[in-house]
Amino acid sequence: MAAADTRRVWYKALDPDELPDGRVKSVTLGVHTLCLTRFEGRYAALSNRCPHQGGPLGEGSIEGGFLRCPWHGWDYHPTTGLPPEGYGDCVPSFPVEERDDGIYVAIEDEAPHVATVTDVMAETLTNWGVRHVWGMVGHSNLGLADALRRQEAAGRLAYYGIRHEGAAAFACSAYGKLTGRPAACLAIAGPGATNLLTGLWDANVDRAPVVALTGQVQTQVLGPGAFQEVDLAAAFGKVAQWSQPVLHTSKHAELVNLACKSAILNRGVSHLIFPDEVQTLPAPDGASAGGPEGRLASRAISPPAEALEAAVERLTAAKRPVIIVGHGARFDMPAVLELAESLNAPVVTTFKAKGLVSDRHPLGCGVLGRSGTPIASWFMNESDVLLVLGASFSDHTGITPKKPTIQVDFDAMMLGKFHAVDVPVWGEIAATVAILKQRLAGRVQPVDQRPEVAQRWEIWRAEKESRRRDDRGRGVNSASIFEALTRAVPEDAILPVDVGNNTYSFGRYFECERHAVLMSGYLGSIGFALPAALGAWAATQEDDPRFRGRKVVSISGDGGFGQYMGELTTAVKYGMDITHVLLRNDQLGKITKEQRAGEWEVWQTSLHNPSFAEYARLCGARGLLVQKRDELDAALGEALAHPGPSLVEIVSDPELI
Repeated sequence: MAAADTRRVWYKALDPDELPDGRVKSVTLGVHTLCLTRFEGRYAALSNRCPHQGGPLGEGSIEGGFLRCPWHGWDYHPTTGLPPEGYGDCVPSFPVEERDDGIYVAIEDEAPHVATVTDVMAETLTNWGVRHVWGMVGHSNLGLADALRRQEAAGRLAYYGIRHEGAAAFACSAYGKLTGRPAACLAIAGPGATNLLTGLWDANVDRAPVVALTGQVQTQVLGPGAFQEVDLAAAFGKVAQWSQPVLHTSKHAELVNLACKSAILNRGVSHLIFPDEVQTLPAPDGASAGGPEGRLASRAISPPAEALEAAVERLTAAKRPVIIVGHGARFDMPAVLELAESLNAPVVTTFKAKGLVSDRHPLGCGVLGRSGTPIASWFMNESDVLLVLGASFSDHTGITPKKPTIQVDFDAMMLGKFHAVDVPVWGEIAATVAILKQRLAGRVQPVDQRPEVAQRWEIWRAEKESRRRDDRGRGVNSASIFEALTRAVPEDAILPVDVGNNTYSFGRYFECERHAVLMSGYLGSIGFALPAALGAWAATQEDDPRFRGRKVVSISGDGGFGQYMGELTTAVKYGMDITHVLLRNDQLGKITKEQRAGEWEVWQTSLHNPSFAEYARLCGARGLLVQKRDELDAALGEALAHPGPSLVEIVSDPELI
């Protein structure tokens, strides 16, 4: 460690007579916070940290001629920092000068920053491509936060301070779903770490890569139950497919290497636990940051020949094949569409995969299942074989088990998970469909189903037009809302959506072109949309041509927005160009509907709401209110044109969904 440069730097600490006699005050000079005192006409500057347990002396008081620490009552002389007779602890003092314009304090320049283990780890994160961190800085992660600050100052990452750690985890989950790359979330020990769990479970079940960074109490008090101590390894349990503490003797860069590699390859959550005192340990001599070089192989793995042959045989014999695309195929769609066009096969999607094929594509048939269109279900029912790519067969997908089925997935455990399938194919989807296309060339003679696709869309659009005319005078109907959104939203917008009736209506009525849709799929967590928009917006600020400059439009009901409405201030703080569309019906409409369907009394589903448009304006965003159908286009146009956060509150009819 280099010897300290003892050159003094004088800082102005107080204006003349700013501090009354007999009072103390905390003053920050550069990065130093000192306790300034005035006692019996004399000024003094002391360290702000009580040597007992670090209490802030500048928040104390002078009693009986002694400066008393506000935490435990330890006493020191207000101008010398010496303790009462018989005690050994003392407080360091600093030179003070009274000048005409105020009180000055001299502080010795410090030696250059000595790299810490968290400096090495933060640099390793950025080497792996982690470009965004959402979180809350707090007392048990300050050393790690300072390392992240240095990476931000070097232009290697962006940090976003959120209002609730759950929003940080949801933002990371959405970013991972959209890009396939991990982002990081930061929290303190105890409640900060546990607040991450819902968003991390969302990432876990939807296979999104995330790196969670949590502080922890000091190792010397770990175990007996210190303040904010939680067994984080146990608390994160199965939500983290990889979790490790950072210890004094750890190979620190290697821990981050493994965390990032695991998040990417296992498509899930990696978790690093940072005890407080470990965060500021000097990095060992010669320590260097890690990175992905030589740590990741190509994942374009072809399936076994036997499975391929069985799939080819089924598809060769098919006259009405249908392709069902799930969320797992989101990065493979060019190859999937090439195969679909060669087979004249209609393409339907699960709800999680909405938008992966354009509703304007001659073979695009929209969403299958509870949130879907009658087009998708009609073609599935008329098919003679289903080729299912990257989708599960859970209840919500709506995929029938009654049709001959070929299932392709990168995860062997997903094959035949809910019931047996005729041909399970283990392989990366893009590689598999490219081989299928090649093997099937010239061997298939399927029916050209394009005219039927066009006919079915014509029938469904006529039905939607009929529903748009419905008006009970109790708010705008959903068919009209999502028709207006289809007109207004840019064709390549990124659309984070929530859960509830608003999202079912989105799946049914909104027509996608090149949109990217993000949702809390398997977890189905209310409140996802707005935090997810923070994550999606971050992706639009990168050089990745897939996302650069795209508009982000999030959609929720009033119940979902209320969960994380404070994050609108986060969007304002960082100038995020996000438009949030809020369907307000003053109730948890989906639950009301379920209570009625189950012949229960409707109970405790009503909501007491503020004016959300006015709330948005108070936060510094553009806020607009829509009460009638003919106000939709103007309000949406104004909100989308606003170069920053905006919110459109639409009074919606809870029955016309």
